[in-house]
Amino acid sequence: MKMITGGAFQGKGKCAKKLFGIHESDMIDGAVCIYDEAFSAVCIKNYHELLRRLLTENVSLTEFTKQLCIENSSVVIIMNEIGSGIVPLEKSERILREETGRAGCIIAEHSDVVVRVLCGIPMIIKGDLNDN
Repeated sequence: MKMITGGAFQGKGKCAKKLFGIHESDMIDGAVCIYDEAFSAVCIKNYHELLRRLLTENVSLTEFTKQLCIENSSVVIIMNEIGSGIVPLEKSERILREETGRAGCIIAEHSDVVVRVLCGIPMIIKGDLNDN
């Protein structure tokens, strides 16, 4: 498993293509995909949006993410960092931030490589690209 994270519009998708040889056709979009597709996907972009959708259906984000790590251990996950900045007023948004952060921790723990992208520049925070 590999994880790419960072702020919105920082070049995470482009980074996945360059570092891991992912093609656009290999990416499913968490904002619109069918949930079961995650378990066979090569790459999931906007994983944080998939979590948002699951939360509205009262699915445990932690359990879904743990199951994903077990069933699709070779997937590349691309997700935004959403826990920084002003704390949202709406309780549902605070819960989403907290649950997304927990899911990110689970993914990072199971990943061989974790990359944070800032201004299009990848920074390896776990693992080694040469081992892949």
